[in-house]
Parts: sequence; structure tokens; C-alpha cells
Amino acid sequence: MEKVVDITEAAALHIKEMMKQNEEEDAFLRVAVKGGGCSGLSYGMGFAHEVEEGDIQSEHYGIQVLVSKEDAPILNGTKIDYKQSMMGGGFTIDNPNAIANCGCGSSFRTATNTGTPEEC
Repeated sequence: MEKVVDITEAAALHIKEMMKQNEEEDAFLRVAVKGGGCSGLSYGMGFAHEVEEGDIQSEHYGIQVLVSKEDAPILNGTKIDYKQSMMGGGFTIDNPNAIANCGCGSSFRTATNTGTPEEC
């Protein structure tokens, strides 16, 4: 089973808590890329209930993670963490394939995929 993304223990604990709050304990976590954002591409994370054809599945601290075969090259090596600060907490995404990020941190582009930039 290949791992496209790496989820830290801190992120996994927070995702498990979100799953519990939303009664989604049996769900998969889908990590995806979509067009948009001010740099052209943006990240998506959400709960899924079935594995689709072509999905790459991996497990991280008890969470089953799905990435589509189309998104895998863009997300390969991406690290998802959860950081807590005085301003609250949030997920951080470190994608080694991103060559440009916008200030909000959720939009990016790669050398081979510029996406569809929009206003922030």
C-alpha cells in the first residue's frame, strides 16, 4: 500500500475527533485537489463512504485515507499536520510539489499544473 500523503499523529487525532463529532467514525478521509484559489489549485479534505475505482488507500494512525489516481502525482509527498496556537488551531499542508503558494496557504500550483486561478 503506497502512501501518497503523510498525516502526522497530531492531525490524525484532530481528524478522529472531527469524525466523532460528525458521527463519521467509519468514514474514509479523502484528500483531493481542485481548481481554484488565487494560485490556481486548492486542497480539499472531506469524509467519504466508499472507495472509488482508481483510489489509492493508505492508513495513518487508524485513519483510512483515499487519494484519487489523478490527484496522486500532485499530492505525492504532501505532509498534513495540525498546529495549535494562541489564535486557535488549523491544518497545515506542506506539498513539496508546490512551486507557488498564496498567502492564505490553501492555494498553490505545481510546475506541471497551474489550475485555474481566481480572486482570493
